[in-house]
Amino acid sequence: MNFIQKHAALRGRHIASMAAAAGISLLLGASAASATTVVKWLHLETDPKNVAAWEDVVKKYEAQHPDVDIQMQFLENEAFKAKLPTLLQSDDVPDFFFSWGGGVLKQQSETGALQDLTAALDADGGKLRNAYTPASVDGLTFDGKTWAIPYKVGLVSFFYNKALFAKAGVKAEDIKNWSDFLDAVKKIKAAGIVPIAGGGGEKWPIHFYWSYLVMREGGQKVFEAAKNGEGEGFLDPAIIKAGDDLAELGKLEPFQPGYLGATWPQTLGVFGDGKAAMILGFEATEANQRKNAGDGKGLAPDNIGRFDFPAVDGGAGKPTDTLGGLNGWAVTKKASKEAIDFLAFLTSAENERAMAKLGMLLPVAVGADDGVVNPLLAESAKELAASTWHQNFFDQDLGAAVGRVVNDVAVEIVSGQMNSKDGAQMIQDAFELEQ
Repeated sequence: MNFIQKHAALRGRHIASMAAAAGISLLLGASAASATTVVKWLHLETDPKNVAAWEDVVKKYEAQHPDVDIQMQFLENEAFKAKLPTLLQSDDVPDFFFSWGGGVLKQQSETGALQDLTAALDADGGKLRNAYTPASVDGLTFDGKTWAIPYKVGLVSFFYNKALFAKAGVKAEDIKNWSDFLDAVKKIKAAGIVPIAGGGGEKWPIHFYWSYLVMREGGQKVFEAAKNGEGEGFLDPAIIKAGDDLAELGKLEPFQPGYLGATWPQTLGVFGDGKAAMILGFEATEANQRKNAGDGKGLAPDNIGRFDFPAVDGGAGKPTDTLGGLNGWAVTKKASKEAIDFLAFLTSAENERAMAKLGMLLPVAVGADDGVVNPLLAESAKELAASTWHQNFFDQDLGAAVGRVVNDVAVEIVSGQMNSKDGAQMIQDAFELEQ
């Protein structure tokens, strides 16, 4: 072998050894990469402030867990609803995603796409379960199995214009039961003031009244039986009585003229412009009335008061039973234990308290309600912390088809176009069609 041949041979072995080394490096790199657990988080949050707060939580978690990569993925609200069913059956399935709870979550759990989180909640003596308010966990549980990690809760209650109440000689603290409420409506109307801002155009705002009255008249036992197809279902006497209560309110004509065509933003505007004394709305009513008022300012915060939905004399429901949204994070079937660990971190009392201070949520983490700084929101948080039964919105809990009928019936009853028994029968018929 001459010099050139020797040099070529040596050069070939050198290249081969370099290639081998590179191969080893690539393998090591691949090994390191495979050690990282990717957690895909699908959300639909559009507020940059809220997303930034989440990103801070992610950074803290990843700093403590360098082998975990949390990847936030966004879908706009309607696209989320449209694409989620397909995503859940695809190879690109997220590890967890935002859930409104209720009937949709129940349906998703029945497809086999979700992970039953009961064991995770009960591990270590129920450490994770005990981190949340009992009502929030119960609201995401069906047939003894929990299908989402609680995230935040909402509350429907009455908000009132203090100046208009004073003008009518009505004291909110005197409204304890439904008869007190009806008396207040009469008194406000006699003073020449519209008692309630009502949103009949979208129908669901009126279903709050029917839902709360069902809860107050029948209690949890009656409603649970009805939605499980047991007993007399939605024809239970307590549910029919709730319709009668709503009809009694409707006869007083408590809402603003044209309420049957009013959208929810318009309804908030009626209240914000001082054209009605009360509104039954979400926990963020104080902020939302401002946005929808004619002058963009609305009622001053110190002119707005709040009170719980009244009790019903002789009803089986408790005055501490609450109605409102209940949102959580549904975990998919193949999600890693790291995904659940991150969710426990995201929804810890420390992080929920911080998010509450930013006005992002009413917390479900035990001990985090002291983070709510807005006075009206703090009242809602206090009521929720003491909730004996927190019920998700009926139109969501019962599923889309039955929910639409509930909304229709509530408007028909309050406007005097249908009696309560016929309304209950319509809901029962819709329910049976879905079975």
